[in-house]
Amino acid sequence: MKKNFVRRIFSLTLAAAVALTTAACGGAGASGSTPAKEAGTVIKVGANITPHAEILEQAKPILAEKGITLEIVKLEDSITPNTGVIEGSLDANYFQHVPYLEQFNKENGSDLVSIGAIHYEPFGIYAGKTADLAALPEGALVAVPNNVTNEARALLLLAQEGIISLKEDAGINATVEDITANPKNITFKELAPEQLVAALPDVDIAVINGNYAIEGGLHVSGALAVEANDGLAASTYGNIIATSPDKANDAALKTLVEVLQSDEISKYIEETYDGAVVPLNQGKKS
Repeated sequence: MKKNFVRRIFSLTLAAAVALTTAACGGAGASGSTPAKEAGTVIKVGANITPHAEILEQAKPILAEKGITLEIVKLEDSITPNTGVIEGSLDANYFQHVPYLEQFNKENGSDLVSIGAIHYEPFGIYAGKTADLAALPEGALVAVPNNVTNEARALLLLAQEGIISLKEDAGINATVEDITANPKNITFKELAPEQLVAALPDVDIAVINGNYAIEGGLHVSGALAVEANDGLAASTYGNIIATSPDKANDAALKTLVEVLQSDEISKYIEETYDGAVVPLNQGKKS
C-alpha cells in the first residue's frame, strides 16, 4: 500500500470525523514526563465504533477524575486510525491487534507500537445457507475476511473445526496456499470484514470478526464454532492501544491503558458483550 494513497484516504475520512467532535483540543505531550494528573491534559484516541469507542466511553469519567480529558474520534475503517497517529492528529488508537499493526508497519514503513492489550474478540463461524457444519455441502461457499492477518485467523478456525487442513507450520501467517486438504472442495469468498454479516444470505457460512458480528446483531452464543478464549488466538489477537514511539511512555496514555485494564472496565465488557468481547489482563487496577 503506497503512503500517498493512505494519506489521501486519511485526509478525507479523518477530516470528516474530527469535524463531528464536540471540541478541538491539542493532544497529550510527547514526552514521557507529561504528568497524568495535570489539569487540562487531553488525549485524542481514534477508535472503531463497536466495541472500542463504547469501551472508551466507559473510561472517560474515570480518566476525568484523574485530570485527563479523553476525546474519542470514531472511525469505521482500518487505515485512518493508524495514519492519524502517524501524522499527529491522534495521540493513539484502539481498534487493532498486533499482527495487523505489524503488517501495517511493514507495508507503510511506519513504526507504531503497542502499549497494552485490552480485550480479545473471538472469531466465529456463522450460519448462512447452512446451519450445521456437519451438513456443509460439497462445493460450499465460505466467506472470510480479505485482509492478510484476519484471513489467516479464519483459516485457522476452519482448520480447528476439521473443514480444511493446513500445513503444520502455517500458524498465524496461514494463506489459502497452505491448505493441504479441502475434503468438501469449499470455495472462499474474500470480503472486507464489515461486509461479512450482510453476505450471510448468499454464502453457506462466514467467518466473522467479533466486532462486526456485534454490529450486525449476531451473538457469539449462536455461532456454529468459536475460537477458544485461552488459545493461541486470544494471546495473539488481543486488541491494543497503539501509538507512536515518542508517546510510548506518555503518562496520560499509560493511565488510559491502566483504566482500560481495570476490573471496572473488565466487568463492563463481560456484562455488555455476551462473550463476543473478552477482557484481557483482568485484575489490574486503574
